[in-house]
Amino acid sequence: MSVQILKNNDLTLKISSFGAELTGITDNAANREYLWKGDPAYWKRRSPVLFPVVGSLKNQSYHYRGKVYSLPQHGFARDLEFTPLRNTDSEIWFRLNWTKETLKVYPFEFALEIGYRLTHRRITVMWKVINQGLGDMFFSIGAHPAFMCPLIEGQSQSDYYIFFDNDAPIHYLLVNNKGLAVKKPYSEQAVLNTENGFLKIDPHLFDQDALIIENNQSHSVSLADSKKIPYVTVHFDAPLFGLWSPAGKNAPFICIEPWYGRCDSSDFNGSFEEKEWGNHLKAGKQFEAAYTIDIV
Repeated sequence: MSVQILKNNDLTLKISSFGAELTGITDNAANREYLWKGDPAYWKRRSPVLFPVVGSLKNQSYHYRGKVYSLPQHGFARDLEFTPLRNTDSEIWFRLNWTKETLKVYPFEFALEIGYRLTHRRITVMWKVINQGLGDMFFSIGAHPAFMCPLIEGQSQSDYYIFFDNDAPIHYLLVNNKGLAVKKPYSEQAVLNTENGFLKIDPHLFDQDALIIENNQSHSVSLADSKKIPYVTVHFDAPLFGLWSPAGKNAPFICIEPWYGRCDSSDFNGSFEEKEWGNHLKAGKQFEAAYTIDIV
């Protein structure tokens, strides 16, 4: 495992080759850390990449072409060593290739490339999924960055806000105790009622675990201080995203998670290629996506 550094006049990034995971976002002038520090008392990770599944599988398994496979929650990429590909003063890329071991749990020949670009106070996170096999490939991919909330030690998270670029009520799904989405018609889903896009953070917001927000309801989510001044904003084109902090732990961070895919629903009984919000690649094709993190 190695740690790579990207630095400019504004920010310093740390990226680990293990999982190609972003592990630090430091404001140079203020010497202030914006990314969660990975304390295992709350959650040991910081910003893992979720691949080839996002969330949990029903019965922790899936079937594809008559065979049954098992994958852990969020897949395996976050727990594997990536190879550094190329590195400039402002950009770095990592690559993970399929192996005989990955084929045992995920029967597709793939390459996953993850890149980070630093421009002033903006971090661009880039993904490339390449189908190296001869047949169709199915996958999900997602982000899981955890940001300090509150940002300043001694302040209270319940004085902070989440800000959405959509002033309409935000509909969301919850997960059950097996990590599966509890599907409901849109009109019956739970709702976050915002005021001019701002949602005051309730101490019980994550008592039932993650909030799953589907159907392109928002493409920009910020954390804001007690004066409603955003200090970190995540921009994305993903059709759904999650909000999460560990249930019942009063953890000092909140995750804003753009997803191309999600956990299975509790009533899902389909095959892997039928997964809700999943992605499909023809042989030789590649999928590209990106999201940005703005540090204010």
